[in-house]
Amino acid sequence: MKKLRFGILSTSSIAPRFIKGVQAAENCEAYALASRSLKKAQEKAALWNVPRAYGSYEELLESDEIDVAYVAMINSKHYKYAKMALEHGKHVLCEKPFTLSVHESKELFSLAREKRLFIMEAQKVLFLPVIQKVKALIQSGSLGAVKMADFSSSFDPGYNSWFFDAEKGGGPLYGNAIYSLQLMQYLFDCKVTSWNGLCTKSKSGVENQFSVTMLMENDLLFTNKTSTLVTTSHVGYLYGEKGYVEIPDYWKARKAILHYPDKEPVVLEYPCEYELMYEALHVERCIREHLVESPVMTEAMTLNAIRILNDIRNLWNL
Repeated sequence: MKKLRFGILSTSSIAPRFIKGVQAAENCEAYALASRSLKKAQEKAALWNVPRAYGSYEELLESDEIDVAYVAMINSKHYKYAKMALEHGKHVLCEKPFTLSVHESKELFSLAREKRLFIMEAQKVLFLPVIQKVKALIQSGSLGAVKMADFSSSFDPGYNSWFFDAEKGGGPLYGNAIYSLQLMQYLFDCKVTSWNGLCTKSKSGVENQFSVTMLMENDLLFTNKTSTLVTTSHVGYLYGEKGYVEIPDYWKARKAILHYPDKEPVVLEYPCEYELMYEALHVERCIREHLVESPVMTEAMTLNAIRILNDIRNLWNL
C-alpha cells in the first residue's frame, strides 16, 4: 500500500512532535516540510528526517508530492493556508483552533465537501487509547452518571513571540480550553450549551490565565483553569455517582486512575512514545475510506467550540 504523504506547514514547536507521530504511524510518511525560509526548512528537515524542504508554504501546496497538508502555523494563518491547501487538491489536518471564526470554519468544511477532500481539526486527545477506554467506562455505567468535571494546566509561552498578540489569535483560551471542551463533547456525545468565565490579562490585553465554567446538554458541569503565570496541577477529573476518574496530563494522557469508595485505585496505562501517532492513523483511515469529515472530530464539534471560545473572549473584551 502506498504511504499517505503528509506535508507540514511550519517549523513551530509542535511540528517535530507531529512528524515523529506520523513516522511511527503505519502507512503514513512525513514527506515534506515548509517554512518561510528555505534555509530554515532545510535545516529542520535534515534534523527531523523529512525528505523534502520548501522555502514557502505556497510552494509546498503547489507541489504534487504530498497528499495531506498539516497546518500548524500561528492561529491567525490557519484559515488562509487550510483554504489554499484545499484549493490545491490537498486533504487538510488543521491545528486547533481550527480558525478564529465560525464563518471561516463553515467555509472550509463546505469547500472540502465540494472538492471531496478530507478536513479535520487536530485534536489528538480524542484518539488516545486511554481516552477510548475512559469513554467505554462512562458508557458502561461503572462510574454512574458523571455530573461534574475539572481540568487544570499551565505552561510557559515564552518560546512563542506571537502568543500575546490578539491579532494573531494569541492567548491560552484558544489553545488550552479547547482541549477539555472537545474532550467533553466527545466523551458524552452532547454539546456545551452555557458558559462563563473570568481571566487576568497580560500587558498586551490578551488573557494570561483564565477559569471558565461550562454546562452541557446532559447537565454535566465542568471547569477549565489554565495559567501562564504559575505552575498548576496538570490533571483532569471526571466525577461520577459511583466513583471518579483521574487523568494526568489529560491532553496527552498515557494513563487514567479509577477511584471507587472503599477500594484501591485502579491504574489503566497505555504507554506510547509519540501520542500524535493515533491522530495520524485516524486521518489515514478516513482518507482511505474517502470520507470528507471525521466521524470522531466532527464539523459540529469544531463550530460549537469556536462559537463558545469567541463568545467568552467577547465577555472579556478581548
